[in-house]
Amino acid sequence: MGKVTRRNLAAHKIRLVLTGVAVILGVAFVAGTLIFTDTMNKQFDDLFSRVGKNVAVDVRAEKVVGDDDGMAAQPVPASVLAALRGVDGVKDPKGNVTGYAAVVGKDGKVVGTPQNGPPQIGANWTAGGSYDLKSGRAPQGPAEVVIDAKSAEKGKLSVGDTAQVVTAGPPQRMKVVGLIDTGNLMGATVTAFDTPTAQALMLKPGYFSDIEMGSTGPSQAELRDRVAKVLPQGMEAVTGEKLREESKSDIASMMNFFQTFLLVFALISIFVGAFIIFNTFSMLVAQRTRELALLRAIGAARGQVTRAVIGEAVAVGVIGSTLGLLVGAGLASLLQSQMGDAGQGGLTFTSRPVIWSYVVGIVVTVVSAYFPARRAAKIPPVAAMRDDVAMPQRSLRIRVALGSLLTAAGAGLIAVGLAGGGGSPVALVGVGVFSVFIGVAMLAPVISVPVLRVLGAPFARLMGSPGRLARQNALRNPRRTAATAAALMIGLALITTVNVLGTSTSASMSAQVDAQFGADYLVMPTGAGSIGTEVPGKIKAVPGVRNASPTYTADAKIAGKRNSVMSGDVAEIVKAARLKMVAGSSDLGAAGIMMDEKSANKHGWTVGAMVPVQFTDGKTEPLRLTGVYTKSDLIGSNVIAEQAYRQHTVRPFIDAVIVDAATTGAATKTGIENALKDYPALEVSDQAALKDQISKQIDGLVKFVSILLAMSVIIAAVGVVNTLALSVIERTREIGLLRAIGISRRQLRRMIRAESIMIAVFGALLGMGIGVAFGAAMQNALADKGLGVLAVPYGTLVVYLVVAAVIGVLAALWPAWRAGRMDVLKAIATE
Repeated sequence: MGKVTRRNLAAHKIRLVLTGVAVILGVAFVAGTLIFTDTMNKQFDDLFSRVGKNVAVDVRAEKVVGDDDGMAAQPVPASVLAALRGVDGVKDPKGNVTGYAAVVGKDGKVVGTPQNGPPQIGANWTAGGSYDLKSGRAPQGPAEVVIDAKSAEKGKLSVGDTAQVVTAGPPQRMKVVGLIDTGNLMGATVTAFDTPTAQALMLKPGYFSDIEMGSTGPSQAELRDRVAKVLPQGMEAVTGEKLREESKSDIASMMNFFQTFLLVFALISIFVGAFIIFNTFSMLVAQRTRELALLRAIGAARGQVTRAVIGEAVAVGVIGSTLGLLVGAGLASLLQSQMGDAGQGGLTFTSRPVIWSYVVGIVVTVVSAYFPARRAAKIPPVAAMRDDVAMPQRSLRIRVALGSLLTAAGAGLIAVGLAGGGGSPVALVGVGVFSVFIGVAMLAPVISVPVLRVLGAPFARLMGSPGRLARQNALRNPRRTAATAAALMIGLALITTVNVLGTSTSASMSAQVDAQFGADYLVMPTGAGSIGTEVPGKIKAVPGVRNASPTYTADAKIAGKRNSVMSGDVAEIVKAARLKMVAGSSDLGAAGIMMDEKSANKHGWTVGAMVPVQFTDGKTEPLRLTGVYTKSDLIGSNVIAEQAYRQHTVRPFIDAVIVDAATTGAATKTGIENALKDYPALEVSDQAALKDQISKQIDGLVKFVSILLAMSVIIAAVGVVNTLALSVIERTREIGLLRAIGISRRQLRRMIRAESIMIAVFGALLGMGIGVAFGAAMQNALADKGLGVLAVPYGTLVVYLVVAAVIGVLAALWPAWRAGRMDVLKAIATE
């Protein structure tokens, strides 16, 4: 039987190669994801090995708002630095200033990728810090700056040049006096000043972000305890080891999420590939039914026949996994190249991707091949004496009943998960989606018959006999057709769901902007920076502008839970957000707060109630609830008095400016942009521009996810090729007879192409129908979260249908070409 397995592998190379392609593509996604995340983790480890490498203890403000803040909001007074110098064991304490700063290149653009990209770091330069000077000297005075060498290269800047520096303040023209060697900072930019300049630009004179120190002998824990004794209230001391672990932990959480995100798409590809492998082995076994029956007749046991087929599956799994691992390395390299500066260096290879590639590839292939192998083993030996031996066709009743049950159960789980029920809503939705896919795949043979009759009618009418034969071939084995179409169904169902959600989100956000955006213009930073206090005045001086009001956003604990709060000129905020008050008024006075209905009702607060608010400085102040407004997605749930905000903030940072204009023509907008020409990191938006920005961000995300899901569609296309190729081999004698009675090669090829198009379009229609249903269900469940408009992208769905037809045409090219080249007499003589 071992020899039989090896000979079968050698005899059916083309068939098994087609099966192997599905394994290769599925495994490649898994291997590529694991190799890529291992590589990025290694780069982050190398990066953080330099952070605080000589730090024994770090002093910072206690985190009072949330435990996951990357940095304490309140700075450390410089007086703490003087007190630390008197602590026994403290070595060379240094105050650090960190914040947002970037440099403008000679092309007038800010160097770096501020929009959701790597950070643009501003810092004070300290001798013996984390970075070394590559050339030039350290900055001295308010007119000098050093920048990292990679930013200098991108901005075409060099030592001695004068460059504009962007911070949360007026434009700064500074001389570049040095370049920093930062190593691989994963795309982040570094701009450093002397300490007084850094404090003035990014914090406040006399304050530090944190203070680090070495040790003259005591252990980190012992020195931490000594330092803690001299710290004022609200400050804490942590060991350098803990500081580094916190930094690594934040990045590890992000990378784990990213890995999980990519692995979900890998599992989808494998799930689709399993359909293809199962279908291929079912057809292979069906074509070799007589051969396997003869083996039984000459004494092979059922177990031997099963093991022979499983042996072929193991061989395909091993070879496919090996090639998939190699393709995965290429995919990881491609992913790394898309990271820009954050993806520098070679790939990191560990045992993890190797092990999982073989486990996934072999297990999926063997499991998919087991059921056809088991059916083959049940063929009675006497069947070998029949010329018309074939695999038995079982009733679809059990399949329909089980498929209906799984579909209904899956829909129920999705409904419960989307409603927020159960312990893990995401898991419920995931299991529900999986169950629906399996259920619909089981029902597909029944669904395919009426659908294919309708889809085949135009082919039969326009193409004549080849069209009728194509329809009959597609209907001949509904199980096979359904299994092939189901693979395409899964990929297109998920892509359609993403598109429906994306289109609905864009439509919902546009509706919210139309309903809630009452400002004439909004000025916001394009990255993580803030706006200088002088900016509102510059905007207000523009002809046609009546008022320019700054707004602030901060974190605070309300009733013990972290919340985002907005502050500023409340009258302008109410006007700009078109707030509708349902109780009280928007007159906050010096210590008032107003909130939306949901938040007020949740706590049982009414107008006049005292709301306990804890600010980032650690102090708690009761604010009087003066008003309650309807839900606003643009400003959030809480607005507090500007005086209360400023009282608890060392340096207020403006995150947006609301512009009230007397005239809203192009001249006014151009005037505002001209007034801010020295602020390249600021963007002026009106209502249309804001909607366009939101739409572009959502479209970008939809395209990214669709590209990842496209792998499953590619695997499904391979499945169509597989099915047609094996079907042509299976129908060799039939094709020979058709040629003998007069069908031309051209007509034969048209028949196979038509059959392929019908299968692909059937799978696409099934998938898009499920996708629209999934998308509508998720939109309905998220309606109270802001997704209030259901929008179906009909134009995109038509494009997908055309793409499915094209996939059908392309998938049929090789099988049709092969069928047309068959020798008629040899084909008729085939058994």
